[in-house]
Amino acid sequence: MAPRWKAKGLESKALADPMSKIVLELQASLIRFEARALLSGCSALLALEAEQTNLLNRACFGRLIVTAEKDKHWFHLGMEEAFYLCHSLKCLKIIGEDNCPMNDEELWRDMKSKKGTFPEFYKAYSHLRKRNWVVRPGSQYGVDFVAYRHHPSLIHSEYAVLVLSEGDDDANGRLRVWSDFHCTIRLCGSVAKTLLVLNINKNGQGTVSLSCLEHYDVGERTIMRWNPEHCQEDQTIGENGIK
Repeated sequence: MAPRWKAKGLESKALADPMSKIVLELQASLIRFEARALLSGCSALLALEAEQTNLLNRACFGRLIVTAEKDKHWFHLGMEEAFYLCHSLKCLKIIGEDNCPMNDEELWRDMKSKKGTFPEFYKAYSHLRKRNWVVRPGSQYGVDFVAYRHHPSLIHSEYAVLVLSEGDDDANGRLRVWSDFHCTIRLCGSVAKTLLVLNINKNGQGTVSLSCLEHYDVGERTIMRWNPEHCQEDQTIGENGIK
């Protein structure tokens, strides 16, 4: 399925300002700012000034929280987003619920205790983010994530992403029967998205330590509904020969 830009000229705008460059600018700015986020349940709250707010919006991390404060802007970060900024980009410190800074291992243990599928979801999230896809929650489409080629203000999401785990009896319990495939593919087709299934193979490493992520493999598979009305050639074969 071809990329669907929201207006003429936006593709050129995106090419002139690639997501990889924006994320690098965000990383450098958050490091200078010594950014810290407060862990709150299954999310993290981050207070920023104007420069970091602009970059976080451009890089499409988190969700802005409207408050009465004028000098600071608050963001709500999902678990995968917070851990990616902390562990992969190393530009964010996380303060625990006891008001003490958390190292990566402590944060890993805390997040997987709150969400059993966090290791698989984070591996899938980081797999796409490292390839410069913008990754957002996909619950409104019945999937785990949606992936954008650039900022959602410029382009519609291209992929509806499901995260499955291999060799672990599939904790998500999805796409196990044909009716699951049929319903999911029909839904994706109705919103002009391609279903992308990311299979996370742990290779027997488990989830005890953060280091296990290095041994996980990610298998990519796109699934589309075949339409028999789409002919491979201009000519069709009828009962009496080619028409």
